[in-house]
Amino acid sequence: MVNKIQAYQPVLLSILRIAVGLVIFSFGMAKIFHFHAGTFMPPTGSLPWIAGLFELVFGFLFLVGFQTRIAAFLLSGLMAAAYFISHFPKSIFPPENGGMAAAVLCFVFLYFVTSGAGPLSVDAKLKKA
Repeated sequence: MVNKIQAYQPVLLSILRIAVGLVIFSFGMAKIFHFHAGTFMPPTGSLPWIAGLFELVFGFLFLVGFQTRIAAFLLSGLMAAAYFISHFPKSIFPPENGGMAAAVLCFVFLYFVTSGAGPLSVDAKLKKA
């Protein structure tokens, strides 16, 4: 039973990468292009706008699985910085400071630094070529 479930691990890793990539890419789209941004629209050149540019560019690379480990490393650092700059000063506890997404995504990206993109990725296609 466990072996049958483990057989799906590589594909599910890719699916997790795609889902998380869509989330972080959408954060970048919202900050840079004000696409479904609601009321949060950072001024061009501000720190949140620069973070949005990172989310947009490296989020896309992460989403398609190209240079995944590098993109994941940079995004992990970005999420750690976002947590400690924007959320941690309000409270140490993520439910109180609104930093749950940044905290969790930091460690999800850190995991992908070690695991790679999975089989459904540009990295995997380039490796086979």
